[in-house]
Amino acid sequence: MKEKLRIFIEDNTTKAGKIFDYCIQILILISLIAYAVETLPNNSAFTEQLLFFIEVVCVIIFSIEYVLRVYVAKKTWRYIFSFYGIIDLIAILPFYLNLSIDLRSLRSFRVFRIFRALKLIRYNKALRRFHLAAKIVKEEVILFFIVTGILIYLTASGIYFFEHDVQPEIFSSIFHSLWWAIVTLTTLGYGDVIPITVGGKIFTFFVLIIGIGIVTVPAGLVATALTKAREIEEEEDKK
Repeated sequence: MKEKLRIFIEDNTTKAGKIFDYCIQILILISLIAYAVETLPNNSAFTEQLLFFIEVVCVIIFSIEYVLRVYVAKKTWRYIFSFYGIIDLIAILPFYLNLSIDLRSLRSFRVFRIFRALKLIRYNKALRRFHLAAKIVKEEVILFFIVTGILIYLTASGIYFFEHDVQPEIFSSIFHSLWWAIVTLTTLGYGDVIPITVGGKIFTFFVLIIGIGIVTVPAGLVATALTKAREIEEEEDKK
């Protein structure tokens, strides 16, 4: 029975597995739409009751799905603390927290219902490919963020050196300069904070050049990883 359930839940190449996947996907979309409708002002009492009924039905089904996945998992704890396991839990936990503890502040947990959208990753082949690609470039991405963090700090320090004396209210410290460093390195350039000294402008020019590289590097990493992920999937399909 356990093996049959595992095939039914995890193997979407079978007819029953596809039906299960499609049903869960439809429920996720219905739940997300219901959450959006719930935020509309002046909903009638009937609408509120209907939305609550939809929420209860979705949570019950998602809860059953979560329990079954825990049951059929070959390594239970590995699933529970995996990306998909955490997302599956977050999808249902806010509902139970909201019911079990009558504290108004905890109602903010309801916003985590939006994370149900991430459950769709499990049921979409292309999105799963992104998940595989993320695993492939994990180390490179971590290194990229470390280097980016260092560059942001150096950029904030540099602009502070050039602009602090003439704009002390804006660039009052390196910490206050971090906002400018982030929006400049990412080439967003909102224009709310700009350098006015010659040194600051020249420094900004080089920062913008470096920023172009910061924007393009992740794109190259993701493109390469997706190509490798597709090759891995094609090799698995041939087996």
